[in-house]
Amino acid sequence: MSSLLISSFILAIAFCAPPGIITAETIRRGAARGFFPALSVQFGSLVGDTTWAIIAFTGLAFLIQNNVARIILSLIGITLMAKLAWDAIKDAHEGKEPASGSETAAARGDFASGAFLSLGNPMNIVFWTGLGTTVFASISGSPQPIHFAAFFTGFLSGAIFWCFVMAGLVAWGRQWMTGMFFRFLNAACGLILIYFAFQLGMQTFQGFI
Repeated sequence: MSSLLISSFILAIAFCAPPGIITAETIRRGAARGFFPALSVQFGSLVGDTTWAIIAFTGLAFLIQNNVARIILSLIGITLMAKLAWDAIKDAHEGKEPASGSETAAARGDFASGAFLSLGNPMNIVFWTGLGTTVFASISGSPQPIHFAAFFTGFLSGAIFWCFVMAGLVAWGRQWMTGMFFRFLNAACGLILIYFAFQLGMQTFQGFI
């Protein structure tokens, strides 16, 4: 059981650490407003990750394999990424930080962005379905509820740990960010978001070929 906890903890870090849309938005918002906005984006992404994991491990994956459901979710994800990319590129062009509004409203926006970016990518179900097969294949006999509980405990612990590490790195590096660097960062994050929106669109299209 301890080996399952440790392996799922390490797996969570390996899953969260590679650069992607969540990392790009975390850096963009954290560079603008500091540690807690970056942490809010990271925590928001856990909502999507947990939702997709539950769908995969409770046998509901067939719902997402429905063509209409996949198209709708993909369009939502593409639209959100395109909106965030537009905001980032506009901020880069104008040379200003994103407007934060009130602290409460800004925090909700950070958390919601992370959640919707993660939820808006139905291709995550492929990862979680494959992950379930790989992780539980080594367990002798049929996996029991305690095995799923141990996996989720280890995975969420690793993911939460990485949330703090990532937000801390962004906040620490913020002190060296000049106005010009921030404009470049916004432009780079905008292009990254466009790339992932295009990639999601292509994956959705290829799924019907």
